Amino acid sequence: MVLILYNFNQVGKKVRLSRILKSDGKAVVFAFDHGVEHGPKDFPPEHIDPNKILEKVVGTGVDAVMLLPGMAALTHNVWANKTSLIIKITSKTNLRPEDQRFLQSVFGYVEDAIALGADAIAATVYWGSQYEDAMLSLWFSIREVAERYGLPCLQLAYPRGPAIKNMYDVEIVKYGVRAAVESGADLIKTYYTGSKETFAEVVKVASGIPILMSGGPSRENPMDFLRDVKNVMEAGAQGVVVGRNVFQHKNPSGMVKAIMAIVHEGMEPEDAIKFVG
Repeated sequence: MVLILYNFNQVGKKVRLSRILKSDGKAVVFAFDHGVEHGPKDFPPEHIDPNKILEKVVGTGVDAVMLLPGMAALTHNVWANKTSLIIKITSKTNLRPEDQRFLQSVFGYVEDAIALGADAIAATVYWGSQYEDAMLSLWFSIREVAERYGLPCLQLAYPRGPAIKNMYDVEIVKYGVRAAVESGADLIKTYYTGSKETFAEVVKVASGIPILMSGGPSRENPMDFLRDVKNVMEAGAQGVVVGRNVFQHKNPSGMVKAIMAIVHEGMEPEDAIKFVG
């Protein structure tokens, strides 16, 4: 007789991850936390109302959206039962003194994410910051509760701080990813290092933990961004988390469709650009 022991929280984590990382193990996540981190100036006038941009993005079939708790509650009629929800429960404003901008603060709790119906939790750690210890303490308190309820944890593993000269340097990014792995991240969002070859090194350091590229600032030429997406996918990444390169573009729906085609279908950027127009 074989005795099967069920570890309920691990089953829950596996189920929830499968809602984000689709059957091919890949995901396109729309990040929409910029209203706090950058302020309303980040949004074109037509997208000041968050419902309008989310309606366009969710309508494309994007795999997941990443929101802060308040925004998730405000827009639930748009995303509910249409895409996966990742709740980010740390953030910071640029209104605080400059020397404190390398610190993330509490913006919600794991219980808030559960109440909202989230499939995962997200939190940022600025590796190399003078506040690294405070963010690590917050990260571990988040992970402890999330683990209890079977919620995967996405770590935004960002090397930032006074001592970081180039946060896109491959050795710096690899260091941050290794630290994210060792701190128990289930998914890792990190910076693009500028080439397929160097990003392959980042993926290798992740040791099987899914890597998602951070979209970063909007590119003047969308083709440049689509080529970055293609490069990270060929390097072995599981997808991208993109915000400004979508909501600051004149055709956000088209950009999401193009990114989805590259991530899930392996389409070439020169072909995917047709969605953008």
